[in-house]
Amino acid sequence: MSSSTGPASGLPVRMPRPRQPGRHRRPEPASAPAGAPPLVLAVPGAPDPATRRLSEEILSITRSELPGLDARIGYVDAQGDAEGYPALDAVLGYAAAQHTARIERARQAAAEADPEAPAATWADGPAAVVVPLLAGPDSAVLRRIRQSVVSSGSAFELTDTLGPHPLLAEALHVRLSEAGLARADRARLFTVATAADGIVLATVGGAEAVQAAGITGMLLSARLAVPVLAAALDEDGAITRAAEQLRESGSRSLALAPCLIGPEADEALPSMAAKEAGCAAAEPLGAYPAIGKLVLAQYATLLGITLPSAQAAAGR
Repeated sequence: MSSSTGPASGLPVRMPRPRQPGRHRRPEPASAPAGAPPLVLAVPGAPDPATRRLSEEILSITRSELPGLDARIGYVDAQGDAEGYPALDAVLGYAAAQHTARIERARQAAAEADPEAPAATWADGPAAVVVPLLAGPDSAVLRRIRQSVVSSGSAFELTDTLGPHPLLAEALHVRLSEAGLARADRARLFTVATAADGIVLATVGGAEAVQAAGITGMLLSARLAVPVLAAALDEDGAITRAAEQLRESGSRSLALAPCLIGPEADEALPSMAAKEAGCAAAEPLGAYPAIGKLVLAQYATLLGITLPSAQAAAGR
């Protein structure tokens, strides 16, 4: 029982835990700067419920890393105004209108010298920051995104794709381990009976995408201590040729690891290519937490926002 002045005698009192001193203390949670432009996630592929769930989950991860972030989804290949699947053009048009209104409010506040008005720090910044939901460069998709940005008639910033990056190698490792094709923890020297001794890293987007996936593949190879070759899913026979090259170099148990988030390719394409090449296959990267962190890192880096968690993701 307690009194008006505090807990009754003999009962423990919960006191706030003092903040841990020194450089190993956890960083204070960050929040989005007031008035910062929205993040628009440009999602490729035909919009469908699975793609929407995936995109929303990725943005949920992103928002959890930066509370207060205005994050939106724009579907690159959406047709018309399908309910629940806003086209990228429409999302950018709305952001442009909001940006114009924000500039006007900032001008009025400056003219009136209103001390209560929100700071106009971002008034001259971009209307939005567009982040392509792509693990690597895909020229055809990026061309459509740029067309949407240009046709919007406002100032938008387009970031790079999410890879190559060490966090993608981590995500690929996890997906392979979930499929029983790699040991789960590279720090523990236990084996998996079905572990692959050669990996075909599958991507889409042509030669540039294969080159970028090759960099992530080198990072994955270092994690697993097995050879990794990147190949294009959208090039006839490329996956099979990569598998044959691995077998010629001594690999016997192969696995296909899609270096794809998911929407950018037909979901049946990796399994079909794996079957043709005689490989087992892991799942695409999907909404692995690192994907949401990389999306945020691209946004924060472009705007110069200091974000401890984004800095950790980008610097790993």
